[in-house]
Amino acid sequence: MRMFRNRFLLPGCALLLFPLSGCTPSRPTSAPVSAQPQATAPALPAPTPPPAAAQAASAAATARQQRVSQLIAQVEAAYAQGDADYKKGQLPEAKAEFDRAIDMMLSSGIDIKGTPQLRDEFDRIVDQVNSLEMEALKQGNGFAPQVEPTPADVANDVTFKVDPNFVAKARAELATTKSDLPLVMNDYVAAFINFFANTQKGHNTLLHSFQRAGRYKGMIQRVMAEEGVPQDLIYLAVAESGFQPRAVNPRSRAGGMWQFMPRGNYGLTRDRYVDERFDPEKSTLAYARYMKFLYDQLGDWYLAMAAYDWGAGNVQRAVEKTGYADFWQLYQRHELPGETENYVPEILAAIIIANHPKQYGFDDITLDPPVLTDTVTINYSIDLRLVSDLVGAPVDELEALNPSLLRMVTPPDISFDLHLPAGTASLFEQRVAAIPEDKRDAWRYHLVTPGDTLASVAREYHVPEAALADANQLSESGGIQGVQALVVPVPPAPSRPLHTMLYRVRRGDTLVTIADRFGVSLSELRRWNGLSGTRVRPGRRIRVSAPPVRRYSRTSHRRSTASSTKAHGKPASRKPTAKASSTPRHATSASSKSKKTVAKEKN
Repeated sequence: MRMFRNRFLLPGCALLLFPLSGCTPSRPTSAPVSAQPQATAPALPAPTPPPAAAQAASAAATARQQRVSQLIAQVEAAYAQGDADYKKGQLPEAKAEFDRAIDMMLSSGIDIKGTPQLRDEFDRIVDQVNSLEMEALKQGNGFAPQVEPTPADVANDVTFKVDPNFVAKARAELATTKSDLPLVMNDYVAAFINFFANTQKGHNTLLHSFQRAGRYKGMIQRVMAEEGVPQDLIYLAVAESGFQPRAVNPRSRAGGMWQFMPRGNYGLTRDRYVDERFDPEKSTLAYARYMKFLYDQLGDWYLAMAAYDWGAGNVQRAVEKTGYADFWQLYQRHELPGETENYVPEILAAIIIANHPKQYGFDDITLDPPVLTDTVTINYSIDLRLVSDLVGAPVDELEALNPSLLRMVTPPDISFDLHLPAGTASLFEQRVAAIPEDKRDAWRYHLVTPGDTLASVAREYHVPEAALADANQLSESGGIQGVQALVVPVPPAPSRPLHTMLYRVRRGDTLVTIADRFGVSLSELRRWNGLSGTRVRPGRRIRVSAPPVRRYSRTSHRRSTASSTKAHGKPASRKPTAKASSTPRHATSASSKSKKTVAKEKN
């Protein structure tokens, strides 16, 4: 206000707007000619420097803007690399770079929503990545490696007009088939045998399923023997997943080798860290117990198989309606969905071919070697990258050995069976002892190689040299001669999902319902997407946690419809009877007690 007032003052305290007595001239005067011209206003005072707090705030704002600009430049570089990989057809590499670009923003600690420049960058990158994902889906399974379809997926071409001579030959083969299931041969089963034996598509998919079965066959046979379930029910996995333990139906979310639905009491843990539907042994135990429960309810293994696909309540009602507790009678009266009608005969066809591989052209089967592991039971959180350092195995191998893990770390504070490459349990236990238990979800382990120095190792892991020296009780000025390994005090990174996908928000969705659907916490979902509150606009694409492998399946798509929902989920169309719809009371989690090799199966 001082400057404003001075504009209206004249020398001699004359105030133009409000003249004061004694200060206003009584008559006009003229200035002497020789007088020097007088200024119309006094000189302005020198500007007062801003206070130190304002200077600090201005500097902080400038630093923040520089940080945002630098982050955006790094994001653009990662996206450009992903785009280059995409154009070369290197989809897994492209996805890794796109994920890195978005994760850099999510883990930056900067409020994305409150920073318009960064928010615009985030939305733009997400939209571009989603567009490329849609293009990639036309070629396979998006950015994920294409997963082979199951025999059931490709069996849509089956025709039930079969050469009578082929049926007669198949019946003759059946007479010498040894099975603990009551096998039958009719035109329906023969049609699937013909498809798998005499078409390239059918032959190749069944062949590859048989080959993959070698990884788990010994384990599955052992579990089924212990639970008193027919051994040949192993081939239900042919129809469900082709023996792919990480298969997931993106529509119904059924997952694992036995395609259990996300909801249901099967004795399988499913939380933010672990989904035991993807654990081959634990899911097999749940499958065996559930099949035994279905058989006890329905009294027939064929009906139990149909119930596994369609729902025990649905099958029981079909039996009550017709008076026939016989699968083939229900089939001929069209009381079953089309998918379930095909489900049982295609499994029977796989059983018969597996018992007579050479007669049906499968003499070239080479089983994959069985999965051999050491198992250590831990109750702390450990990063798989640290496990990789400790045992010298690639991270992707450890992920494959622990398919139930949804993140790069094991769950904290609960017991978890960590599977390691065979023969490495002792090495793991020896080396992990050097790292404090509460640091095992972040710290690393570095084997010293010629040429390493404290400075070079610190640069490699982006940690202060002083912190590296302190963690290893070394002098910062000294060398590391004679040191075989260093523990590296990497600070913990913000929690984010190891496997992610972009989800388009639907009308009626909230962050609460989305978090529940994908098995994550609300705070995680907010942090990954820079959101607050619970509302989110329809049409927006947000990052969510996803299983490591996704598989689109025509058969699985049909299973997600109301008319033929999987039995081991909740049938969407009709409510089962109380008795038939209950899950087995005795299905509890199969917790391995062995700390040594858990699987040394023979083919």
